Amino acid sequence: MTTVTVRNPSGKKTGTVDLDPEVFDIEPNVAVMHQVVTAQLAARRRGTQSTKTRSEVKGGGGKPWRQKGTGRARHGSTRNPQWRGGGVALGPKPRSYRQRTPKKMVRLALRSALSDRARDEKVVVVDHWRFESPRTKDALAALKALKADGRVLLVAERDESEVWKSFRNLPKVHLVSPGELNAYDVLVSDVVVFTLETLPTAVASEQDADEADMDEEGTDQERMDQEEES
Repeated sequence: MTTVTVRNPSGKKTGTVDLDPEVFDIEPNVAVMHQVVTAQLAARRRGTQSTKTRSEVKGGGGKPWRQKGTGRARHGSTRNPQWRGGGVALGPKPRSYRQRTPKKMVRLALRSALSDRARDEKVVVVDHWRFESPRTKDALAALKALKADGRVLLVAERDESEVWKSFRNLPKVHLVSPGELNAYDVLVSDVVVFTLETLPTAVASEQDADEADMDEEGTDQERMDQEEES
Protein backbone atom coordinates (compact mmCIF):
# COMPACT_ATOMS: atom_id res chain seq x y z
CA MET A 1 0.00 0.00 0.00
CA THR A 2 1.32 3.42 -1.01
CA THR A 3 1.30 6.19 1.58
CA VAL A 4 1.28 9.83 0.48
CA THR A 5 1.93 12.91 2.58
CA VAL A 6 -1.04 15.22 2.90
CA ARG A 7 -0.15 18.91 2.71
CA ASN A 8 -1.97 22.21 2.93
CA PRO A 9 -1.79 24.80 0.10
CA SER A 10 1.24 26.33 1.84
CA GLY A 11 3.16 23.08 1.45
CA LYS A 12 3.20 22.16 5.15
CA LYS A 13 2.61 18.55 6.13
CA THR A 14 -0.73 17.94 7.84
CA GLY A 15 -0.77 14.13 7.86
CA THR A 16 -0.62 11.07 5.63
CA VAL A 17 -3.13 9.04 3.62
CA ASP A 18 -3.02 5.49 2.28
CA LEU A 19 -3.86 5.26 -1.41
CA ASP A 20 -6.31 2.57 -2.44
CA PRO A 21 -4.14 -0.30 -3.76
CA GLU A 22 -6.84 -1.30 -6.27
CA VAL A 23 -6.51 2.12 -7.90
CA PHE A 24 -2.93 3.26 -7.27
CA ASP A 25 -0.97 0.02 -6.86
CA ILE A 26 -1.65 -2.29 -9.80
CA GLU A 27 0.62 -3.37 -12.64
CA PRO A 28 0.01 -0.88 -15.46
CA ASN A 29 -1.48 -2.48 -18.56
CA VAL A 30 0.18 -0.60 -21.41
CA ALA A 31 -1.89 -2.24 -24.15
CA VAL A 32 -5.19 -1.31 -22.53
CA MET A 33 -4.04 2.25 -21.87
CA HIS A 34 -3.02 2.59 -25.52
CA GLN A 35 -6.37 1.31 -26.78
CA VAL A 36 -8.44 3.50 -24.46
CA VAL A 37 -6.40 6.63 -25.19
CA THR A 38 -6.63 5.96 -28.93
CA ALA A 39 -10.40 5.63 -28.66
CA GLN A 40 -10.64 8.82 -26.61
CA LEU A 41 -8.62 10.82 -29.12
CA ALA A 42 -10.61 9.34 -32.00
CA ALA A 43 -13.86 10.46 -30.37
CA ARG A 44 -12.57 14.04 -30.41
CA ARG A 45 -12.38 14.07 -34.21
CA ARG A 46 -15.28 15.93 -35.79
CA GLY A 47 -15.33 13.82 -38.93
CA THR A 48 -16.70 16.63 -41.10
CA GLN A 49 -14.16 16.38 -43.93
CA SER A 50 -15.83 15.88 -47.29
CA THR A 51 -14.83 15.72 -50.96
CA LYS A 52 -17.03 15.71 -54.05
CA THR A 53 -17.38 12.65 -56.21
CA ARG A 54 -17.77 12.75 -60.00
CA SER A 55 -21.54 12.91 -59.60
CA GLU A 56 -21.35 16.02 -57.39
CA VAL A 57 -19.03 18.31 -59.35
CA LYS A 58 -20.33 20.69 -62.00
CA GLY A 59 -20.03 20.26 -65.74
CA GLY A 60 -19.17 17.23 -67.81
CA GLY A 61 -22.66 16.62 -69.13
CA GLY A 62 -21.50 15.71 -72.60
CA LYS A 63 -18.67 13.70 -74.08
CA PRO A 64 -15.69 16.07 -74.49
CA TRP A 65 -14.85 14.72 -77.98
CA ARG A 66 -15.81 11.85 -80.23
CA GLN A 67 -14.64 8.36 -79.43
CA LYS A 68 -12.31 7.82 -82.42
CA GLY A 69 -10.37 9.83 -84.92
CA THR A 70 -8.99 12.68 -82.81
CA GLY A 71 -5.76 10.98 -81.73
CA ARG A 72 -6.55 11.65 -78.11
CA ALA A 73 -7.46 9.31 -75.30
CA ARG A 74 -11.05 8.15 -74.91
CA HIS A 75 -13.08 10.16 -72.39
CA GLY A 76 -16.75 10.17 -71.54
CA SER A 77 -16.90 13.08 -69.10
CA THR A 78 -14.76 15.90 -67.78
CA ARG A 79 -15.98 15.04 -64.29
CA ASN A 80 -13.75 11.98 -64.14
CA PRO A 81 -11.07 12.01 -61.39
CA GLN A 82 -8.20 12.28 -63.87
CA TRP A 83 -9.50 15.61 -65.13
CA ARG A 84 -8.64 18.90 -63.48
CA GLY A 85 -11.71 20.03 -61.58
CA GLY A 86 -13.18 16.55 -61.69
CA GLY A 87 -14.45 14.48 -58.79
CA VAL A 88 -12.24 12.83 -56.20
CA ALA A 89 -11.96 9.06 -56.25
CA LEU A 90 -12.27 7.37 -52.84
CA GLY A 91 -12.02 10.70 -51.03
CA PRO A 92 -13.05 11.25 -47.39
CA LYS A 93 -16.70 11.70 -46.49
CA PRO A 94 -18.35 12.73 -43.20
CA ARG A 95 -18.15 9.88 -40.70
CA SER A 96 -17.96 9.15 -37.00
CA TYR A 97 -14.63 8.03 -35.55
CA ARG A 98 -16.08 6.92 -32.23
CA GLN A 99 -15.02 3.53 -30.92
CA ARG A 100 -16.89 1.33 -28.49
CA THR A 101 -14.75 0.73 -25.41
CA PRO A 102 -15.86 -1.66 -22.63
CA LYS A 103 -16.30 -0.10 -19.21
CA LYS A 104 -13.85 -2.54 -17.66
CA MET A 105 -11.14 -1.40 -20.08
CA VAL A 106 -11.79 2.26 -19.29
CA ARG A 107 -11.50 1.58 -15.55
CA LEU A 108 -8.38 -0.54 -15.99
CA ALA A 109 -6.72 2.13 -18.13
CA LEU A 110 -7.43 4.82 -15.52
CA ARG A 111 -6.14 2.67 -12.68
CA SER A 112 -3.04 1.79 -14.69
CA ALA A 113 -2.33 5.46 -15.38
CA LEU A 114 -2.83 6.45 -11.73
CA SER A 115 -0.64 3.57 -10.58
CA ASP A 116 2.09 4.71 -12.94
CA ARG A 117 1.95 8.26 -11.54
CA ALA A 118 1.91 6.97 -7.95
CA ARG A 119 5.02 4.86 -8.54
CA ASP A 120 6.81 7.91 -9.88
CA GLU A 121 5.68 9.89 -6.79
CA LYS A 122 3.72 12.27 -9.00
CA VAL A 123 0.52 12.15 -6.95
CA VAL A 124 -0.03 15.14 -4.63
CA VAL A 125 -2.77 15.24 -1.99
CA VAL A 126 -4.01 18.50 -0.44
CA ASP A 127 -6.17 18.49 2.69
CA HIS A 128 -8.42 21.21 1.26
CA TRP A 129 -8.05 24.45 -0.63
CA ARG A 130 -8.31 27.72 1.27
CA PHE A 131 -9.28 30.34 -1.29
CA GLU A 132 -11.39 33.07 0.28
CA SER A 133 -11.80 34.62 -3.15
CA PRO A 134 -10.65 33.66 -6.66
CA ARG A 135 -7.06 34.72 -7.18
CA THR A 136 -4.64 33.31 -9.74
CA LYS A 137 -1.62 34.60 -7.82
CA ASP A 138 -2.58 32.45 -4.81
CA ALA A 139 -3.10 29.42 -7.04
CA LEU A 140 0.35 29.86 -8.57
CA ALA A 141 1.90 30.20 -5.11
CA ALA A 142 0.15 27.01 -3.96
CA LEU A 143 1.51 25.01 -6.88
CA LYS A 144 4.99 26.30 -6.15
CA ALA A 145 4.69 25.37 -2.47
CA LEU A 146 3.47 21.88 -3.40
CA LYS A 147 6.33 21.51 -5.92
CA ALA A 148 3.87 20.71 -8.68
CA ASP A 149 5.97 21.53 -11.74
CA GLY A 150 5.19 21.01 -15.40
CA ARG A 151 1.74 20.05 -16.63
CA VAL A 152 -0.63 19.71 -13.69
CA LEU A 153 -3.91 17.81 -13.60
CA LEU A 154 -6.01 19.18 -10.76
CA VAL A 155 -9.11 17.28 -9.61
CA ALA A 156 -11.65 19.50 -7.84
CA GLU A 157 -15.33 19.36 -6.99
CA ARG A 158 -17.65 21.36 -9.22
CA ASP A 159 -19.03 23.39 -6.33
CA GLU A 160 -15.56 24.75 -5.47
CA SER A 161 -15.96 27.80 -7.65
CA GLU A 162 -13.06 29.68 -6.04
CA VAL A 163 -10.70 26.83 -6.93
CA TRP A 164 -11.85 26.64 -10.54
CA LYS A 165 -11.65 30.40 -11.04
CA SER A 166 -8.22 30.59 -9.40
CA PHE A 167 -6.57 27.87 -11.52
CA ARG A 168 -8.39 28.21 -14.83
CA ASN A 169 -6.12 30.95 -16.19
CA LEU A 170 -2.92 28.96 -15.68
CA PRO A 171 -1.92 27.51 -19.08
CA LYS A 172 -0.24 24.38 -17.66
CA VAL A 173 -3.08 23.44 -15.31
CA HIS A 174 -5.98 21.28 -16.46
CA LEU A 175 -9.03 21.15 -14.18
CA VAL A 176 -11.40 18.19 -14.06
CA SER A 177 -14.10 17.00 -11.70
CA PRO A 178 -13.84 13.49 -10.15
CA GLY A 179 -16.34 12.12 -12.65
CA GLU A 180 -14.28 13.45 -15.58
CA LEU A 181 -11.00 11.85 -14.52
CA ASN A 182 -9.62 9.76 -17.39
CA ALA A 183 -6.49 7.92 -18.45
CA TYR A 184 -5.46 10.36 -21.19
CA ASP A 185 -5.42 13.44 -18.93
CA VAL A 186 -3.45 11.50 -16.30
CA LEU A 187 -0.87 10.27 -18.80
CA VAL A 188 -0.24 13.67 -20.42
CA SER A 189 0.20 15.37 -17.04
CA ASP A 190 3.39 15.47 -15.02
CA VAL A 191 1.63 15.81 -11.65
CA VAL A 192 -1.86 14.85 -10.49
CA VAL A 193 -3.25 16.89 -7.58
CA PHE A 194 -6.14 15.61 -5.45
CA THR A 195 -7.84 16.71 -2.28
CA LEU A 196 -8.92 14.27 0.40
CA GLU A 197 -12.49 14.55 -0.92
CA THR A 198 -11.59 13.88 -4.57
CA LEU A 199 -9.04 11.11 -3.96
CA PRO A 200 -10.44 8.14 -5.92
CA THR A 201 -11.20 4.73 -4.48
CA ALA A 202 -12.18 1.52 -6.25
CA VAL A 203 -15.90 1.94 -5.50
CA ALA A 204 -15.99 5.63 -6.41
CA SER A 205 -14.16 5.10 -9.70
CA GLU A 206 -16.67 2.41 -10.75
CA GLN A 207 -19.60 4.70 -9.96
CA ASP A 208 -18.05 7.57 -11.92
CA ALA A 209 -17.42 5.27 -14.88
CA ASP A 210 -21.04 4.08 -14.85
CA GLU A 211 -22.30 7.67 -14.78
CA ALA A 212 -19.98 8.64 -17.64
CA ASP A 213 -21.19 5.67 -19.71
CA MET A 214 -24.82 6.60 -19.07
CA ASP A 215 -24.12 10.16 -20.22
CA GLU A 216 -22.36 8.85 -23.33
CA GLU A 217 -25.23 6.52 -24.17
CA GLY A 218 -27.68 9.37 -23.77
CA THR A 219 -25.59 11.55 -26.08
CA ASP A 220 -25.41 8.78 -28.70
CA GLN A 221 -29.19 8.28 -28.55
CA GLU A 222 -29.81 12.01 -28.97
CA ARG A 223 -27.48 12.05 -31.96
CA MET A 224 -29.32 9.12 -33.54
CA ASP A 225 -32.67 10.80 -32.97
CA GLN A 226 -31.43 13.98 -34.60
CA GLU A 227 -30.14 12.02 -37.62
CA GLU A 228 -33.49 10.27 -38.01
CA GLU A 229 -35.35 13.59 -37.88
CA SER A 230 -33.05 15.11 -40.49
